[in-house]
Amino acid sequence: MKPLAIAYSPPDMDRSRFSELIHDHHQPLLAYARVLAGHPERARELVQDAFVAAWQTIGRFDVTRDFGSWLRGIVRNKWREDCRKHRREVAFDDPELVRLEEAVRAWSAGDGESGLLDRLADCRSKLPEALSSAVQAYYDEDRDGDGAATSLGIPPATFRKRLERARSALRQCLESNP
Repeated sequence: MKPLAIAYSPPDMDRSRFSELIHDHHQPLLAYARVLAGHPERARELVQDAFVAAWQTIGRFDVTRDFGSWLRGIVRNKWREDCRKHRREVAFDDPELVRLEEAVRAWSAGDGESGLLDRLADCRSKLPEALSSAVQAYYDEDRDGDGAATSLGIPPATFRKRLERARSALRQCLESNP
């Protein structure tokens, strides 16, 4: 039986600060994990496992590194561990993982800049309720078109049109706010 490891945290890293960092990195990390795992439920599990591992090893975090990159490394290691454990074929080789990491950096906020995901969240907040609820049902709740339409109490054709309009509005918003 392994002894219970008790992690310490850097002096300026309390639960509140850690929670803020997790909140800031949650969506980009989910997107990254979804690409690796290929399934939304597995992606959520990987991210949750990564958050637990990050808290347990926060004392080893090098504050000169980017926190998001560190978390993605933990997710990547959890994903590889899961693939080995379940004898799954690894879908990405190291060069592909490097390209994915570069893409994620472009999505994330830079120094004083809004990343793509921040801009997307801002654009989503500007959508009318009908379009916003369609996006939420389809993307956030991982419902298929019929399930999303049923949950919203609208016909599937109406749902598809709302989702189409929402995507168009989001695209225009992102293009006008680079």
